[in-house]
Amino acid sequence: MDKFNVLESRAVPLPVENIDTDQIIPARFLKATTREGFGENLFRDWRYNSNGSPKADFPLNNSRYGGQVLVAGKNFGCGSSREHAAWALYDAGFRAVISSYFADIFKGNALNNGLLPLQVSDKVLQQLLAQVQQDPETKLIVNLERQELQVPALELTVPFEIDAYKKECLLNGYDDIDFLVSQKEAIEEYEARRPWVY
Repeated sequence: MDKFNVLESRAVPLPVENIDTDQIIPARFLKATTREGFGENLFRDWRYNSNGSPKADFPLNNSRYGGQVLVAGKNFGCGSSREHAAWALYDAGFRAVISSYFADIFKGNALNNGLLPLQVSDKVLQQLLAQVQQDPETKLIVNLERQELQVPALELTVPFEIDAYKKECLLNGYDDIDFLVSQKEAIEEYEARRPWVY
């Protein structure tokens, strides 16, 4: 995974509540076992007509919007536990999703796959959606080290919470295995010091 420290980006607004994982990546596309290639089918049934042509009114097809941040409605990632939803968002180029509530399993899957689920209040979410829709050039600055979201156009700085372990993993580009490998020296030192063995 890529390291995540400070992300400065425009955003794509998706002001829809209760977006479930089957809408993020429909079940018929879950045949692959590697993470690559899911981005092209992100929000497939919302983005494309039955003949495969893009739906002009869908935000991801709107050339006014772009960037590595998705600003979505409340209760994002509900439904099934499929990890592919996080894969699809990451593969499509998103590094953060902002919402006022995330389903727990999606939140865990996102953090495990280099995608930051950034939770804000309902009020801040509505401000962000309105600002990005009004001015698609709006810049959002996500500072993971400081745990702050800044929106200069709104003169807004919002703190956010994140598990300390997952924060360290994102900052270093680690998954759980990478983290263990990074601790190899400390583990070997502990093993050498302990007075008993199995």
